[in-house]
Amino acid sequence: MNRGARLDFAAIPRAPLEPGEPWSGTMSHKHPRHLTRPAYQDSQFMESATARPMRILAEYLDPLTRLRHAGVADTIVMFGSARMFPLEESEAHLRRLGRAARPRALQARREHERKLRQAHAAVQMSRYYEEARVLARRITQWSARFGDKPRRFVICSGGGPGIMEAANRGAAEAGGKSIGLNIQLPHEQYPNPFISPELNFDFHYFFMRKLWFAQLAKALIVFPGGFGTMDELWEMLTLLQSGKIPQRNLILIYGRKYWDEVLDWRAMVRWGTISESDYGLLQFADTVDDAFDRLRSELEANHLKVDLDWMG
Repeated sequence: MNRGARLDFAAIPRAPLEPGEPWSGTMSHKHPRHLTRPAYQDSQFMESATARPMRILAEYLDPLTRLRHAGVADTIVMFGSARMFPLEESEAHLRRLGRAARPRALQARREHERKLRQAHAAVQMSRYYEEARVLARRITQWSARFGDKPRRFVICSGGGPGIMEAANRGAAEAGGKSIGLNIQLPHEQYPNPFISPELNFDFHYFFMRKLWFAQLAKALIVFPGGFGTMDELWEMLTLLQSGKIPQRNLILIYGRKYWDEVLDWRAMVRWGTISESDYGLLQFADTVDDAFDRLRSELEANHLKVDLDWMG
C-alpha cells in the first residue's frame, strides 16, 4: 500500500453468516439477504496479518484480567527440561527395556543399546523432577501463611511436561493454586493436568509469554534444561543486568553438577564478557532444603510488601 493511502475497509471481504447463525450486524434495505457481522466476530479477519495487533493485545489483557481476578500478587517461576519424568515412570521404562530380548542384528542391537543408555540417563535426571515437585510443594505451603487476598508467591511454570509439570504438581499437592503459561508449538505441547484451570493460559506469541513470566516474578528457579530453559534464563538475566526488572529479584540455578558441565560461568568473567557483579546475580543450590532456605530468605528480605499498583 502506498504511504498515506486510505484503507478501504468496505473492500475487505467479510465472511458471510452460516445458515441459522445469529446475526448482530447491519442489513441493507435494498438487499436484505446481505447480512454482515462486526469485524471482531469475523474469524477470517481476526486471524489475518492485519489483526495481529489485536491478537497481541488479547494475550496481554486476558492474563491481566484473569490473574487480577484470582488475586495473584506475584509469582515464583520454575523452569527446566520438558524431557524429565517421575522417577517411578523412568525406572519402569528402564525395566521394560532390560527385559526385552537383545536384538541379533548389529544395527538393531546398537539402537537397543542407545535406548538403554538414554533410559539410564532418564532415571538419573528424574531426581530433578522429584526435587522440583517437593520444592514447589514447600513454597506453596509456606506462601499459604499470607492468605489469598492477595495470593503471594504463586508457582508459575511453562505449562508443559517435565519440570513444568513437577512444579504445578507440587503446588497442587500442597492445596495451592498454580499458573501454567503454555505455548503453541509444532509438536503440540499440551498443558499438564496439575495447573489450576482458571490460571491455565495458552499463548501463540513467545514474546507475550515471556512478558508474563517476567511481569510478576519475584524469583526464577532454573532446573537443568535445554534450549528453551536457556532462552528463558538468558532473557531474565538480561532484564536483571540491564535494570529492566529489580536486581533484588532472585535467580537460583539448581543442580550445579549439570550446569557446571554445560556452562562455564566463570569463563565469561575471565574473558571479560560479563563482570564479577553480573556473575553475582546468580545463586546456586543442589538440594531442596538449600533452595528453599535461600528463596525464603530473599523473599522475606525484599518482597513482602505487596505491589498495590499491580493489584489495581
